[in-house]
Parts: sequence; C-alpha cells; structure tokens
Amino acid sequence: MRAAPPPLASDPTALSRLLGTALDALREGAQVRSGPLPAGGPEAVARKVAALGAVLPDTGTGPDEALRTLVRALAEGAADPAHPLCAAHLHTPPLALAAAADLAASALNPSMDSWDQAPAASALEAEVTAALAAEVFPAAKAPDALVTTGGTESNQLALLLARERHPDVRIVVGANAHHSFRRAAWLLGLPEPVTVPTPTGVMDPAALAEALDRETGPVLVAATAGTTDEGLIDPLPEIADVCAAAGAGADLHVDAAYGGPVLLSRTHRRLLDGLDRARTVTVDLHKLGWQPAAAGLLAVRDTQDLAVLGHTADYLNADDDTEAGLPDLLGRSLRTTRRPDVLKTAVTLRAFGRSGVGALVDRCMDLAQEFADLVEKAAGFDLHARPVLTTVLFRPTDADDTTVAAIRRTLLAEGRAVLGRARAEGVLWLKATLLNPHTTSGDLARFLTLVEGSTHR
Repeated sequence: MRAAPPPLASDPTALSRLLGTALDALREGAQVRSGPLPAGGPEAVARKVAALGAVLPDTGTGPDEALRTLVRALAEGAADPAHPLCAAHLHTPPLALAAAADLAASALNPSMDSWDQAPAASALEAEVTAALAAEVFPAAKAPDALVTTGGTESNQLALLLARERHPDVRIVVGANAHHSFRRAAWLLGLPEPVTVPTPTGVMDPAALAEALDRETGPVLVAATAGTTDEGLIDPLPEIADVCAAAGAGADLHVDAAYGGPVLLSRTHRRLLDGLDRARTVTVDLHKLGWQPAAAGLLAVRDTQDLAVLGHTADYLNADDDTEAGLPDLLGRSLRTTRRPDVLKTAVTLRAFGRSGVGALVDRCMDLAQEFADLVEKAAGFDLHARPVLTTVLFRPTDADDTTVAAIRRTLLAEGRAVLGRARAEGVLWLKATLLNPHTTSGDLARFLTLVEGSTHR
C-alpha cells in the first residue's frame, strides 16, 4: 500500500506545525552562532555543511528532521543582517511583517505570468506599481513600474528599453556606476559604456557635457542616487540639465537602487531632487525598504515605453483571451514564471504608510551621522567624509591598505563583525552600511572597539 503524499502548503495545520519547527531551528542556530557571522572562515563553514550528510539520500530522513537540521545549519552559518554588527553591504534585515507576507506568497504560489494563475496578485501588483511609480514621477501623466529581482535586472531593463528606442544607443556612466551597466551592455550587444570621471565620488556635469559633445548618436546617461561604495548621490538636477541641453537624443536613467526609498522621507527627500526628470529609474526595496529579497522596481515616466516588452504565448495570453478582458502579464517582465514579490511590499506599505517607512529611513540616516560623529571624535581613527545616506567610510589612522584589509578579514574569520571595504581617493577604507533601525549607540561604539583591538595584534 502506497504511503499518502506529503501535505501541501495549502494545508494550514501542516504548515503551522512545520513553521514552528523552522522558527525553533532559526532560534537554535542563531544561539549557537552568537555573533553576526560564523567563526572560522569559509573552510570551517564548508566542513560543517558537508558533515550534515548526503544531500540526496536513498531514503529520506523525514520532514521534521530535514527542516530542523538544515534550517538550523543555515542559521548557524548565516551572515545575519539583523545583527547590529553585520554592516558590510546593502543587505538589509527584513521586517518580520514582510517575511510573514512572503511566507503567504510562497504558500499560495501564484505565478505572475497569466491572470488565471494569479488573479488577485496581478490586480494587487498593478495597484502597487502604479502607486510607487507616482512617487517617483509625481507630475507624469502615465507613469508605471515593473517588479524586478533588484537593481541589476532593473538596470538591464532600462538599457534594453533604450536600445529598443535607438538600436545604436551609447551608454554613458560615471566611474562610480554599478557594475551591472557594463554587464548589461555586454548582454545586450551594446558597446562598452563611455565612462565619465567622478573625481569627488559623483558624476561631474561638466565632464558629462564634454562626453556628450563627442557623441554623434543617441545616448542613455546613467546617473546614480546612492553609490555602492560611498552612498553618494550624483547631482541629478545638473545632470538632467546637461541631458536636456543635448537634445532629444539624450535620455536619463537613474540607478536609485539604494537611495530611491528616501523619497518616502519628509526630512531627506530633497536629496533626490531631479529624479523625476529621468526617463527610467531603478529602485530596490530590499535595501532601504526592509523587504526580503527580491523586491526591485524599474519605474518609467511613460507607460508606453514598456510596450516593446509585449510578447505572446498562446497558452498564456491568447489574443481572444486578451480581447475578452483577461489581463496580459507577459509584457510585465522578461521572466515567465515569477513570484508575487509585490505582496510583501504591499503589506509593508499598508501597515506603515509613507510616514512609517520614511521614519525607518530617517532612523538609519541618523545612525550614520552618529557613527560619523564617533569616528571624528575617536583618537586613532580617520573619517573619509560625512555620510550622505547610510554608508560611513573610516579607517585607523596611519594604517596602510594591507592593514585595513587584514583587519576586516580578521573580524570576519572570528565572526565578531562584518564590515565592508571600499576604495576612495586611492585609499582603502572600512565600510559600515547602516541599515538596521534597531542598532544602538553602544553597537556603533563596539565597531570602533573591535577594529582598534584588531589593529594592535
């Protein structure tokens, strides 16, 4: 007699019990780890994972054991973005609410490629993308946005749209631009982007104007609102002026993957003045939005720009179905099957509103200023510059680049702190990217104590 098949996620009793097992395993794994990162480095972590046994045994261990063992191992070996001493990257600790919503999305498993697989999810996505596009382009008549996996996909889509408008388009980026632009140009068969100098860390409008003067064909200028290394924002109004002066053949895209959610802050939104003059804008809500990855957007000033993404597969969007009123979802992404990532964002926005999310942005930006104050006042430390967003670059005074790199790796190997590294003005700096609103003043001081202790070894 055959055994009954395992329960599905639609079985609330089974899911609830298994969720309890997973939460217990998360707690146990975090207690064993105790810090922001497992100690011992890559080899120690790999040994522990290998010791778990066969990935595909002949006979399974059962749901409870498999879930408990592997979730606990993942938690024990995690770089935990919720730990206040984990601040190397644009790797946010997700809100509990957003994670709960993401679980619901996984349990229901809508596939966002046809209406009959995602009736409510497709309607919700249309509402949320319209609302967020209006935040980016408040004066536009028909703004729109697509849900993406993050900044890399959004930037690639922006380049694709530009190529479809002008097959001979040339991409112009700052030296501070995200690496995804060069990869996207390669994938799309476009020439290597023209690079404009960024001597102060941001794009120089005068140098941009000179670069555009040398171009004879259409261009897409890609500015940045929140650089990966320093959290800087290019002078968007001046860059938009340069593009406007160059004529209709110069469009502006802004990679605001990091800085975009600052729009929701009443205190700091002026930092993004000029953003609405772009034709396309990248925004990530799994950075300054506290969403589980993935939660990216590409916003467009005019929804007609998205028409070129239209695509037909008779089993998903047959002409007669579309004519009968079934929404056509294939033009909403380059992917076919995709998760309803919009649900967690919709729940977060409804729960906390513009003011609540904006307050989280303000909190993290205040933490960056506080940490910069600590570095400036601490004997034996240098601050690169006052932070613009939530990134702070610092280093021990008189330490050379080799020492700075070694300090970071020592803290990683010991599992005591996770700091990034960034090169600015030819010098290597330690980087703290402060995205945890629960970080305290004591946590900030602890960074300096740990770095100082590693310096004198």
